[in-house]
Amino acid sequence: MAKELLLLCDVEHLGKAGDIVKVADGYARNFLLPKDLAAPVTEGAKRRLEKLRKERDELAKLQLGEAKTKAGKVGGLKLTITAKTVDGSRLYGSITPGDVLAAIEKDGKVSIDKSQLLMEDHLKETGEFDIPVKLHAEVSTSIKVFVVEG
Repeated sequence: MAKELLLLCDVEHLGKAGDIVKVADGYARNFLLPKDLAAPVTEGAKRRLEKLRKERDELAKLQLGEAKTKAGKVGGLKLTITAKTVDGSRLYGSITPGDVLAAIEKDGKVSIDKSQLLMEDHLKETGEFDIPVKLHAEVSTSIKVFVVEG
């Protein structure tokens, strides 16, 4: 037998919040309902979903505004990192995302999370690098990093 449920959250391989889906009784009873991912299709559940959707929209707008503000601060950031070199251009070690974060925190204007730095690989030579920063799904910017011999 199949049970008809209203999804309250996005469920991978099943649907998005607000979708009405048919699932097996066991899946509904043992997984979706106890974890509050879905509710039986009723008017109360639809009102609850509408309330959740409004709260999520407000939170998303707030997060987007914060990300845009932070992007304004991060966008113009220029950092200089000194490192030991082997032959004047090749680094003895490498510059990692942690090193870049330490330089950002030392600058003190803004703080970002390590997961927001999109460094494809560690920096292994001196020079000028643009490191992309993704602050939000819709907001990206970059940081200019100068690696010099020290």
